[in-house]
Amino acid sequence: MAPRGTGSKSSLSALTPIDTRSFGRSSSLLLVWGSIFIVWLASLASWRVWPYAPDLLLLVLLFWCLNEPRRVGLFTAFAFGLLMDVHDAGPLGGHALVYGLAAYGVVTLGRRLQRFNSVVQAIHILPVLLLVQTIYIMISSWLAGHWLGWSWLVSAVFTAGLWPVADILLHYLPHRLHEELDGGNA
Repeated sequence: MAPRGTGSKSSLSALTPIDTRSFGRSSSLLLVWGSIFIVWLASLASWRVWPYAPDLLLLVLLFWCLNEPRRVGLFTAFAFGLLMDVHDAGPLGGHALVYGLAAYGVVTLGRRLQRFNSVVQAIHILPVLLLVQTIYIMISSWLAGHWLGWSWLVSAVFTAGLWPVADILLHYLPHRLHEELDGGNA
Protein backbone atom coordinates (compact mmCIF):
# COMPACT_ATOMS: atom_id res chain seq x y z
CA MET A 1 0.00 0.00 0.00
CA ALA A 2 1.41 3.38 -1.01
CA PRO A 3 1.81 5.98 1.71
CA ARG A 4 -0.51 8.98 1.67
CA GLY A 5 0.63 12.01 -0.23
CA THR A 6 2.89 10.14 -2.65
CA GLY A 7 0.67 11.00 -5.61
CA SER A 8 -0.61 7.49 -6.35
CA LYS A 9 -4.16 7.19 -7.58
CA SER A 10 -6.72 5.28 -5.58
CA SER A 11 -8.88 2.82 -7.42
CA LEU A 12 -11.96 5.06 -7.11
CA SER A 13 -10.30 8.13 -8.57
CA ALA A 14 -9.16 6.10 -11.57
CA LEU A 15 -12.78 5.48 -12.59
CA THR A 16 -13.69 7.77 -15.45
CA PRO A 17 -16.47 7.65 -18.01
CA ILE A 18 -15.60 6.05 -21.33
CA ASP A 19 -16.78 9.00 -23.43
CA THR A 20 -16.40 12.35 -21.67
CA ARG A 21 -16.70 14.56 -24.75
CA SER A 22 -20.46 15.07 -24.54
CA PHE A 23 -20.56 15.84 -20.81
CA GLY A 24 -21.17 19.46 -19.93
CA ARG A 25 -22.03 20.54 -23.46
CA SER A 26 -25.45 22.09 -23.72
CA SER A 27 -27.62 21.66 -26.76
CA SER A 28 -28.21 24.55 -29.10
CA LEU A 29 -31.16 26.81 -28.51
CA LEU A 30 -32.36 26.12 -32.05
CA LEU A 31 -32.33 22.36 -31.45
CA VAL A 32 -34.23 22.59 -28.16
CA TRP A 33 -36.99 24.98 -29.20
CA GLY A 34 -37.05 23.80 -32.81
CA SER A 35 -37.69 20.21 -31.77
CA ILE A 36 -40.41 21.28 -29.33
CA PHE A 37 -42.08 23.44 -31.98
CA ILE A 38 -41.93 20.74 -34.68
CA VAL A 39 -43.35 18.08 -32.36
CA TRP A 40 -46.05 20.50 -31.19
CA LEU A 41 -47.06 21.07 -34.81
CA ALA A 42 -47.05 17.31 -35.42
CA SER A 43 -49.23 16.87 -32.33
CA LEU A 44 -51.88 19.06 -33.90
CA ALA A 45 -52.43 16.44 -36.63
CA SER A 46 -55.25 13.93 -36.50
CA TRP A 47 -53.03 10.89 -35.77
CA ARG A 48 -53.38 11.67 -32.05
CA VAL A 49 -56.99 10.45 -32.03
CA TRP A 50 -55.68 6.88 -32.28
CA PRO A 51 -56.17 5.60 -28.71
CA TYR A 52 -52.71 4.03 -28.49
CA ALA A 53 -50.83 7.03 -29.89
CA PRO A 54 -47.81 8.10 -27.85
CA ASP A 55 -47.73 11.64 -26.55
CA LEU A 56 -44.69 12.83 -28.48
CA LEU A 57 -44.97 16.40 -27.23
CA LEU A 58 -44.88 15.21 -23.63
CA LEU A 59 -41.92 12.96 -24.48
CA VAL A 60 -39.89 15.80 -26.01
CA LEU A 61 -40.80 18.21 -23.20
CA LEU A 62 -39.73 15.69 -20.57
CA PHE A 63 -36.52 14.98 -22.46
CA TRP A 64 -35.59 18.66 -22.49
CA CYS A 65 -36.73 19.13 -18.88
CA LEU A 66 -34.17 16.48 -17.97
CA ASN A 67 -31.33 17.51 -20.27
CA GLU A 68 -31.80 21.30 -20.46
CA PRO A 69 -33.60 22.28 -17.23
CA ARG A 70 -32.51 25.92 -17.52
CA ARG A 71 -34.24 26.29 -20.89
CA VAL A 72 -37.29 24.03 -20.54
CA GLY A 73 -39.09 23.59 -17.25
CA LEU A 74 -42.41 23.31 -15.52
CA PHE A 75 -43.82 26.52 -16.97
CA THR A 76 -43.02 25.43 -20.53
CA ALA A 77 -44.66 22.05 -19.97
CA PHE A 78 -47.73 23.68 -18.41
CA ALA A 79 -48.01 26.23 -21.26
CA PHE A 80 -47.81 23.55 -23.96
CA GLY A 81 -50.35 21.50 -21.99
CA LEU A 82 -52.73 24.44 -22.14
CA LEU A 83 -52.14 24.73 -25.89
CA MET A 84 -53.03 21.05 -26.30
CA ASP A 85 -56.15 21.52 -24.14
CA VAL A 86 -57.30 24.34 -26.37
CA HIS A 87 -56.57 22.30 -29.49
CA ASP A 88 -58.39 19.20 -28.24
CA ALA A 89 -61.38 21.26 -27.02
CA GLY A 90 -61.44 19.14 -23.88
CA PRO A 91 -61.52 20.19 -20.26
CA LEU A 92 -59.21 23.15 -19.89
CA GLY A 93 -56.25 22.20 -17.73
CA GLY A 94 -56.23 18.43 -18.26
CA HIS A 95 -53.14 18.25 -20.45
CA ALA A 96 -51.62 21.16 -18.56
CA LEU A 97 -51.95 19.17 -15.32
CA VAL A 98 -50.47 16.04 -16.90
CA TYR A 99 -47.58 17.90 -18.56
CA GLY A 100 -46.84 19.94 -15.43
CA LEU A 101 -46.89 16.92 -13.09
CA ALA A 102 -44.79 14.83 -15.46
CA ALA A 103 -42.25 17.64 -15.81
CA TYR A 104 -42.15 17.96 -12.04
CA GLY A 105 -41.53 14.21 -11.74
CA VAL A 106 -38.67 14.32 -14.24
CA VAL A 107 -37.12 17.41 -12.65
CA THR A 108 -37.38 15.76 -9.22
CA LEU A 109 -35.72 12.58 -10.52
CA GLY A 110 -33.27 14.53 -12.68
CA ARG A 111 -30.07 13.96 -10.74
CA ARG A 112 -30.82 10.26 -10.49
CA LEU A 113 -31.79 9.92 -14.15
CA GLN A 114 -28.61 11.63 -15.35
CA ARG A 115 -26.58 8.69 -14.03
CA PHE A 116 -28.25 6.11 -16.25
CA ASN A 117 -28.36 5.31 -19.94
CA SER A 118 -31.51 6.01 -21.94
CA VAL A 119 -33.03 2.53 -21.51
CA VAL A 120 -32.84 2.71 -17.72
CA GLN A 121 -34.12 6.29 -17.89
CA ALA A 122 -37.15 5.01 -19.82
CA ILE A 123 -37.80 2.44 -17.09
CA HIS A 124 -37.69 5.23 -14.49
CA ILE A 125 -39.93 7.51 -16.54
CA LEU A 126 -42.60 4.87 -17.11
CA PRO A 127 -44.03 5.11 -13.54
CA VAL A 128 -44.13 8.90 -13.85
CA LEU A 129 -46.09 8.62 -17.10
CA LEU A 130 -48.39 5.97 -15.67
CA LEU A 131 -49.11 8.06 -12.58
CA VAL A 132 -49.92 11.27 -14.44
CA GLN A 133 -51.98 9.42 -17.06
CA THR A 134 -53.91 7.68 -14.27
CA ILE A 135 -54.73 11.05 -12.73
CA TYR A 136 -55.81 12.39 -16.12
CA ILE A 137 -57.97 9.39 -17.01
CA MET A 138 -59.64 9.42 -13.58
CA ILE A 139 -60.57 13.08 -13.93
CA SER A 140 -61.67 12.65 -17.56
CA SER A 141 -63.75 9.58 -16.72
CA TRP A 142 -65.39 11.38 -13.83
CA LEU A 143 -66.26 14.31 -16.08
CA ALA A 144 -67.53 12.00 -18.85
CA GLY A 145 -69.59 9.92 -16.44
CA HIS A 146 -68.18 6.59 -17.63
CA TRP A 147 -64.84 4.75 -17.79
CA LEU A 148 -62.82 5.75 -20.83
CA GLY A 149 -60.97 2.45 -21.21
CA TRP A 150 -57.45 1.15 -20.83
CA SER A 151 -55.84 2.39 -24.05
CA TRP A 152 -54.02 5.06 -22.06
CA LEU A 153 -51.86 2.32 -20.50
CA VAL A 154 -50.56 1.25 -23.90
CA SER A 155 -50.02 4.89 -24.83
CA ALA A 156 -47.97 5.55 -21.67
CA VAL A 157 -45.85 2.43 -22.21
CA PHE A 158 -45.37 3.34 -25.87
CA THR A 159 -44.34 6.88 -24.91
CA ALA A 160 -41.80 5.59 -22.38
CA GLY A 161 -40.55 3.06 -24.93
CA LEU A 162 -39.74 5.89 -27.33
CA TRP A 163 -37.43 7.55 -24.78
CA PRO A 164 -34.23 5.91 -26.15
CA VAL A 165 -35.22 6.99 -29.68
CA ALA A 166 -35.65 10.56 -28.45
CA ASP A 167 -32.25 10.33 -26.75
CA ILE A 168 -30.61 9.26 -29.99
CA LEU A 169 -32.38 11.85 -32.14
CA LEU A 170 -32.16 14.83 -29.78
CA HIS A 171 -28.98 14.26 -27.84
CA TYR A 172 -26.59 11.76 -29.36
CA LEU A 173 -26.80 12.59 -33.08
CA PRO A 174 -26.52 16.40 -32.75
CA HIS A 175 -23.48 16.05 -30.47
CA ARG A 176 -21.83 13.60 -32.85
CA LEU A 177 -22.54 15.89 -35.79
CA HIS A 178 -21.05 18.81 -33.86
CA GLU A 179 -17.94 16.75 -33.03
CA GLU A 180 -17.50 15.73 -36.67
CA LEU A 181 -17.82 19.34 -37.79
CA ASP A 182 -15.30 20.45 -35.17
CA GLY A 183 -12.97 17.60 -36.15
CA GLY A 184 -13.07 18.63 -39.79
CA ASN A 185 -12.09 22.23 -38.97
CA ALA A 186 -9.21 21.33 -36.69
